[in-house]
Amino acid sequence: MAKTRRLITENLKEVDIVIEILDARIPYSSKNPEIARIIGDKPTLTILNKASLADKTITKQWVEHYSSIGKDAIAIDCVSGEGFNLLASTIKKILADKIQRYEARGMHGRKLKAMFVGIPNVGKSSLINRLCGSKKAKVENRPGVTLNKQWIPTTIGLDLMDMPGVLWPKFEEKAVGENLAVTGAIKDAILDIEYIAVVLCSRLRNIAPEQLMARYKITKDELDSCEMDYELLELIGRKRGFLISGGEVNTERTATTLLEEFRSAKIGCISLEAPEVK
Repeated sequence: MAKTRRLITENLKEVDIVIEILDARIPYSSKNPEIARIIGDKPTLTILNKASLADKTITKQWVEHYSSIGKDAIAIDCVSGEGFNLLASTIKKILADKIQRYEARGMHGRKLKAMFVGIPNVGKSSLINRLCGSKKAKVENRPGVTLNKQWIPTTIGLDLMDMPGVLWPKFEEKAVGENLAVTGAIKDAILDIEYIAVVLCSRLRNIAPEQLMARYKITKDELDSCEMDYELLELIGRKRGFLISGGEVNTERTATTLLEEFRSAKIGCISLEAPEVK
């Protein structure tokens, strides 16, 4: 965090706007509180990325929430292309006064410069590549791929400065860390994957029970009979046939499968956070 804080601070004066990328499934949890303190009153656009994985109704509520507090936000998806047609016009709207000042000084058509910030694995590299029309940024489905700042030209008259994705040192709320782990912003290798899967069982039981039951062929009575969320994880493993000697459930394999299927929206397009509860 210290290195990224320094990079952002040192380069902030070089850009016209800061574009913060959040995960549309967890806009509250994926918003690094350090970023707002660092960038101050710099013009900002919030992008709710991975929109195809989230509940569209709830994502719309988040966009409306940002609008209600005087902030600009758009939902974007790098796979479907959703929202990309709004990006250039929204940036120009936010920077209308600055563009007018540039033109008054004879700087017509001057390229605007933006800084991309966001936590690991939020889809910054995929978003940049979509904007560039080519694979300029390294993309991998794991956190921590972008390690140094880089300037990248785009097809919409915007130069991007990509910052390394970074998490803040301490989560004030337990649910924030859990949501980051569930969506893959925190590396699976450093966590108890079964614990995170049990957390996801709890979230899905409360937020999307119908989708959960449909995906794993669980009846309402079976779901209700699982008083503990760990029992629900075991039930999912039994439904999938993930058994080991003695008929016990391979809960590690079940946990890995459950998390992968949530992250790829095979269970459904599910948001873990809605703005009205924050």
